[in-house]
Amino acid sequence: MAVKIRLRRLGAKKAPFYRIVVADSRFPRDGRFIEELGYYNPMTNPADIKIDADKAKTWIANGAQPTDTVRALLKKNGVI
Repeated sequence: MAVKIRLRRLGAKKAPFYRIVVADSRFPRDGRFIEELGYYNPMTNPADIKIDADKAKTWIANGAQPTDTVRALLKKNGVI
């Protein structure tokens, strides 16, 4: 099972809001997920990011691969 840490899109049209989730790579983008790690709101200035660092580090240590965007968010928050 290939596990990814990725963004799950919520919010209205032209007003995105994302949740950072751990999901099997075979599931759809907004479909089933294993665990929620935090959220990302790009509509505020500056962007609002909240991530549970302990959970994220645990999942990465267990082999979960973050997507490029999530990797950048994790670096910005100091998790990686």
